[in-house]
Amino acid sequence: MTRIAGMASNRGRNLMHIADIAPGGAEFAVVLTNDADAPVVKKAEKRGIPTEVVEREDGESRQDHEARINNALAEHEFDLVCLDGYMRILTDEFLDVQPTTLNVHPSLLPAFPGMDAWGDALDSGVSVSGCTVHVVTDATDDEGEVVESEVDGGPVVTQEPIPVYEGDDEETLSERILYQGEFSAYPRAVRWIAEGSVDVNLDAGEVTVASDTAEQLPRRHVETADRAAELRYGENPHQDAAVYVDNTCEEASIVGAPQLNEGAKAMSYNNYNDTDAALGIVKEFDEPACAIIKHTNPAGCATADSLAEAYERALSTDAKSAFGGIVALNRVCDVDTAEQVVDSFKEVVVAPGYTDDALDVLTEKKNLRVLDVGELGEGHEPLTQKDLVGGRLIQQRDDQKLSAEDLEIVTEREPTDEQIDSMLFAWQTIKHVKSNAILFASGTETVGVGAGQVSRVDAVEIATMKAERDAEGKSAEGAVMASDAFFPFPDGIEKAADAGIEAVIQPGGSVNDEDVIEAADEHDIAMVMTGQRCFRHD
Repeated sequence: MTRIAGMASNRGRNLMHIADIAPGGAEFAVVLTNDADAPVVKKAEKRGIPTEVVEREDGESRQDHEARINNALAEHEFDLVCLDGYMRILTDEFLDVQPTTLNVHPSLLPAFPGMDAWGDALDSGVSVSGCTVHVVTDATDDEGEVVESEVDGGPVVTQEPIPVYEGDDEETLSERILYQGEFSAYPRAVRWIAEGSVDVNLDAGEVTVASDTAEQLPRRHVETADRAAELRYGENPHQDAAVYVDNTCEEASIVGAPQLNEGAKAMSYNNYNDTDAALGIVKEFDEPACAIIKHTNPAGCATADSLAEAYERALSTDAKSAFGGIVALNRVCDVDTAEQVVDSFKEVVVAPGYTDDALDVLTEKKNLRVLDVGELGEGHEPLTQKDLVGGRLIQQRDDQKLSAEDLEIVTEREPTDEQIDSMLFAWQTIKHVKSNAILFASGTETVGVGAGQVSRVDAVEIATMKAERDAEGKSAEGAVMASDAFFPFPDGIEKAADAGIEAVIQPGGSVNDEDVIEAADEHDIAMVMTGQRCFRHD
């Protein structure tokens, strides 16, 4: 466990923040101040941290004062020193005796060193400032006088950029740098040291951090985005919202896509979310494809020889739920498809272009947003992310795409080539259905979708109900079933058999796989296992 000696001359807010969150398990052995009235003393005592007060006496040299500090700290065991607003320049009298000493400075060094970093940043007109955690080095000469050019000149451990906004003053900028910058960067540096990831080479003036490299999931994640539009509201009218654009994105995206019917209402928060989900599905397929989305789940999806046929098949899965939905196409929208789209109320249609005739038809609908994302191309964003309260999840995108060779047949009955094609279609589609997810398909079109259930067998029952009640000209009889994760018990297979399912694609991996396979054999169902699941939780 890393133990810290903290040193502050005032409130020590960074030190107390580090004490509260204990990055890397680090804890404070002592907090020392050079001012008996410093608020940090009571704050540390409240947290049960021992304190020391070593004030500089009149006429006392810098080195003599530091010698007394060393004596006070000798009563405590620690591995790291962290300064926070400690208003004294330290010399080698202190630094040669103590372990690595860190300080945080409110600018992106080497820009704006010294006492008035916030004012200097504002005076210079920069649009980005921030903070720097660096190793403290001696900035005095042989007589103990401060060499200004060497202040805050130690090697950098980490930095955090912070925007400077129009109308900022020293108070607003300093608060943002503290709470958004220093409260991120300082604990990060302490955690890295506690984990043994930092190598300090003062002779070379360098700090290296293990695995802080340009890989997909580096130790730091820093990004910026520009507001593309303020939205009417968020998920609900009482929530404010905006959409931000990542100008480095090379993948076809709805963010910033031109809305071709100028008189329609602007895209809402929910429109953006649902349309992004819909576009993500049709990008999966090389054949003409259509997906119709409600609340980020597919009401229907299909591929076909023509776009109009793909739309018709997708719609017939659940035309009732498609009302007010989002339509995504992976081909230039033609007039035959457009005429079908406007037959019932839709919120948005998104495609990589439109014929003139199609656009004439679609723009007759006053509030149908018509988005053109341009060519879908080959661009592909490698990561997805989700904000949490207090953090962010980042993962590789689920870009798995299976072939027949990837499937393991585990039942006595073997699937036909047509069933394998249908299962592969179902697998590519179910990736975009919220878990627990079950999807019925026939050929390359959906028949019934059971989405977002807390029980897998409930998802089977809902997919069955949707196929029997809401699908037009379709049936679960003879269809295939996809499951985004394994069946923990045979009951899901038994429910599928009752619905008429004849083939199943699922990951496998349950402790009860043998019982599930036995149930499939009893009902003469072909089953393949993928060896990998495709959960979608958000």
